Amino acid sequence: MSIKQSGRRAAILAATVAVILSIAPASAQIVFDPNNYAQNVLQAARALEQISHQVTSLQNQAQMLINQARNLASLPQSSLNQIVGSIQRTQQLLGQAQRITYDVGQIDHAFSTTYGAASTTASDQALIDGARERWRNSVAGLQDAMKVHAGVVANLETNRTEMSSLVTASQSATGALQATQAGNQLIALQTQQVADLTAAVAAQGRAQNLEAAQRAAAQEQGREQLRRFLTPGAGYRPTTVRMFQ
Repeated sequence: MSIKQSGRRAAILAATVAVILSIAPASAQIVFDPNNYAQNVLQAARALEQISHQVTSLQNQAQMLINQARNLASLPQSSLNQIVGSIQRTQQLLGQAQRITYDVGQIDHAFSTTYGAASTTASDQALIDGARERWRNSVAGLQDAMKVHAGVVANLETNRTEMSSLVTASQSATGALQATQAGNQLIALQTQQVADLTAAVAAQGRAQNLEAAQRAAAQEQGREQLRRFLTPGAGYRPTTVRMFQ
């Protein structure tokens, strides 16, 4: 091939390329802008970070709601009925007091009559009957005290069971409300125990006071009987006695 022919082919090829470039659309041209690409990547990273923050915030809110639900959950166990039942049983025992009961008016009447000063005009049989009545009151007081003590002892097993259950519930409480309710029930149980102790002390005190009042009345009656024995009487008067028919 001659040089002239080679030049002619190169010219035709250049012209063809020029025509193709002249008629090709602008969209077919690939252009890369590094600055624009970096900005797009930075914006995508910022958007991803914001989404991550929003997810974390939603998780925190969900956990807060869960904690609030736990704090508002009520204690599944209640010992109120058992505590009230123990107090009522003790009250019933106190209400079964015999003879002189826990009534101020009745006590005042008894101490102004049965336990009052020995009458100088009462017969000997009346003095004996009064002493027997005071003895019966003392025995009844002792019996009532023992019944109350027996009831308090019977409540000990119930108190032990309820205390164990409440302590376990308090230690396993899932929220503030459950812990508070368990604490309140423990306080109520302690109050019931104090009430039992008060009842036992009252019953024992009643029995001791009746016994002390009996001794005081017996001393007063003894002085009256001694006075009657030492008071000069009409003396001995001989009378005719027929021993055999």
